Amino acid sequence: MGGLVIERRSRYEANRALVDVAARRRFADLVIRDGRWVNVWSGEILDGTDLAIVAGRFAYCGPPAEGFTGPDTHVIDAGGRYLVPGLLDAHAHIESSMMTLTQYAATVLPRGTTGVFIDPHEMANVLGLDGVQLFLDEARTVPLRTYVQVPSCVPAAPDLETSGATLSAADVETALSWHGVIGLGEMMDFPGVASGDEAVHAKLAAALRGGSVIGGHYASPDLGQPFHAYAASGVADCHEGRTPEDVRARVRQGMAAMLRQGSAWRDLERQLPAILSPSAPIDTRHVLLCTDDRHAETLLNDGHMDDVVRDAIAAGVPPMAAIQMATLNTAEHFGLADDVGCIAPGRRADLLLMEDLRAVRADMVIVGGERIAESGKVIVELAGMDYPPSATDTVHLARPVEPSMMAASLPTTDGAVTARVLCIREHDVVTDASSIDLEVRDGFLEIPAAADILQLAVCERHHGSGRVGHGLVHGFGLSRPCALASTIAHDSHNLIVLGNSLELMAEAANRVATMGGGLSLVTEAGPEAELPLPIAGLMSNRPAAAVAAAVDHIESALRACGCRVEDALMTLSFLALPVIPTLRVTDRGLVDVLRQRLVSLFLDPDNPDS
Repeated sequence: MGGLVIERRSRYEANRALVDVAARRRFADLVIRDGRWVNVWSGEILDGTDLAIVAGRFAYCGPPAEGFTGPDTHVIDAGGRYLVPGLLDAHAHIESSMMTLTQYAATVLPRGTTGVFIDPHEMANVLGLDGVQLFLDEARTVPLRTYVQVPSCVPAAPDLETSGATLSAADVETALSWHGVIGLGEMMDFPGVASGDEAVHAKLAAALRGGSVIGGHYASPDLGQPFHAYAASGVADCHEGRTPEDVRARVRQGMAAMLRQGSAWRDLERQLPAILSPSAPIDTRHVLLCTDDRHAETLLNDGHMDDVVRDAIAAGVPPMAAIQMATLNTAEHFGLADDVGCIAPGRRADLLLMEDLRAVRADMVIVGGERIAESGKVIVELAGMDYPPSATDTVHLARPVEPSMMAASLPTTDGAVTARVLCIREHDVVTDASSIDLEVRDGFLEIPAAADILQLAVCERHHGSGRVGHGLVHGFGLSRPCALASTIAHDSHNLIVLGNSLELMAEAANRVATMGGGLSLVTEAGPEAELPLPIAGLMSNRPAAAVAAAVDHIESALRACGCRVEDALMTLSFLALPVIPTLRVTDRGLVDVLRQRLVSLFLDPDNPDS
């Protein structure tokens, strides 16, 4: 990192130095004077506070005092600005930014995020435990504190999709012992938990034996028996709530409710009545804030955890409570409150200096007692990491995609059919199920333009099986002939293709395969916009501005084709995830998520349950 060394000594290694500075027997490395201490532990704001830092940790926090500064002590005059703990993202997927961890860190650090709790299940679905290890390796090179959770569901639904790797209970137990691993990642197989699936419960048992925090993902609206079975399993949190009652239900069952504010799914405001209700508010101690999935352009234009905290405050949450939900609450949840999440003696010296507590804009970001960012820019060099060839050669199709491969097999060459349709919701990861009557003429499905229905295909890209699943999707609004292909297709990340022309769908798919992964939008005029993602078909090592510009170009080109979905790329990327209701499409076909089974795209009038 260009010579920068962030102090990473443990508390016990630094303890003597901390006591010596507090007792004035040793000079501090850094002293910050005249700040307004946002004490998230006590819930107070204390004016006229000085901080003394040594060995990367706070040694003294209190009124002005002499004896801390020596000839080598660096002094910062806060000038009455707020001293705020570094912000923590309780649940995030770095891969969703389409950037490497290094580029992600360079983007979020200036915004005031100093720590992230990540579940790298996107990389793990492509590369297995090697993908998890790559994140751990890169985490050691950046000043962003990165706490890794071992992915629990790789693949998310083993019988319904094909991933590049499979993580067994033994794999999970192995990875839980690695340095830098904080717990078990989101348990998405909530039907498997509730039904007592042996493989699922073996992973839960491995985490429970080691005392690890188990991340949750209960994506069903059913708060009855299945939910109670899920809550009894040891799962400690959930970010899939959408309503105030979801928040209440999770907290009442001893779980932490994570309020998500991502790029496409912004669930924060509609859940806040659970804590803002004047008659029966939920205690915010077990309410956390997270982003889950944010694209590079969202991070650049709106921000990261600063944006989430700002949104919470704007919606009526008191600033102190909002900041606690993004600092101390998260640290306590993961058992790290003696290390991060607050400004107090012994904790790591991760803090922000800011003028306005409601604006949540960091003038200065300090991590481990080192200035990392000022005025919205990183002021240290981040060297990054070279990814091995195994991480950049991950698109393996059986053969080039042909137009005929993009069309589903039809039950008749001529006549009427009734087809299931996957209907997207704006700003919501959940889909709805519908159906439509269509005509088949000369072996081709006729879809009226006014129906706003596109064809969807998912090509298995890890093992060269040649398998393709098909579906129909409503709600994107594309009117011009076009196709969009992407290797970002949660969570198995096969090659997903959307379009209203079989020929253009095949062309877009082949272009993505040729570039080794990424996104390609093709129209009758040719390729309109593309973004290569050579690392696992998920990430680029280019800076956020370059990635964001490419994404913006694709989104603009989609709008020119008639697309009316605000975050179409993120929405498309989740249409293959068979653990979120209601319908999804994987390489194995159309999935009824609530019943956890494959169903026919075309309804059989003699067997409507098929």
